[in-house]
Amino acid sequence: MAEPADYPPFQLGKPRFEQTSFYGRFRHFLDIIDPRTLFVTESRLKEAVQLLEDYKHGTLPPGVTDKQLWGAQKIKQAIIHPDTNETIFMPFRMSGYIPFGTPIVVGLLLPNQTLASTVFWQWLNQSHNACVNYANRNASKPSPTSKFIQGYLGAVISAVSIAVGLNVLIQRANKFTPATRLLIQRFVPFPAVGSAGNSPDQSGPAHAYTGSTSHHHVPAGEIETSQLEPEIAMATSSKTVVYNKGL
Repeated sequence: MAEPADYPPFQLGKPRFEQTSFYGRFRHFLDIIDPRTLFVTESRLKEAVQLLEDYKHGTLPPGVTDKQLWGAQKIKQAIIHPDTNETIFMPFRMSGYIPFGTPIVVGLLLPNQTLASTVFWQWLNQSHNACVNYANRNASKPSPTSKFIQGYLGAVISAVSIAVGLNVLIQRANKFTPATRLLIQRFVPFPAVGSAGNSPDQSGPAHAYTGSTSHHHVPAGEIETSQLEPEIAMATSSKTVVYNKGL
């Protein structure tokens, strides 16, 4: 019986969807963030890992389909870190980013926030981002813990400072009507979060997915710092940097 078109011949460590088209990369991202993998049991994970090991060593049981192999790889990639082979804590998996991150986004956009609530939600958002980045980091190249701490503190301070500063300015702007002031305040989290994401030596991008057998998590590329624009190169002491390729 022929396999469905969505399940091409299995290739260990390779993306299931064609990466040369936007649609293929889009479907690949949807696969990565699929929250259904959060409910995979420990026994099912072991079965998936064992199935991939059998494939690797040419000892697959008869009747195993490409669909089953792609499913097993999806489960392993969603739960197991490719470098450390350790289970990633559920809230910090890429598949958990939407269910665990959405409440934080809602908190950031709550109306009529106090100074304390603004600080809390900005701190929580940057803490969640830092934990996700660290949990999915490229562990094949050791990086000092101090670098992650520095990036985390820089992101938190930047986000909180901008959010609080903009809110204070808006409150003091007498020219705005209450309705206009409320509308503008709804957009304050965006520049705050964006500025924190540009902090130097941030805790690092999530593990790359370059199509290699280490099945990394997020599409990325690597470039020497000397080839970057001067203002970007000055923001880091690293010889090379990793950047997200996007869709």
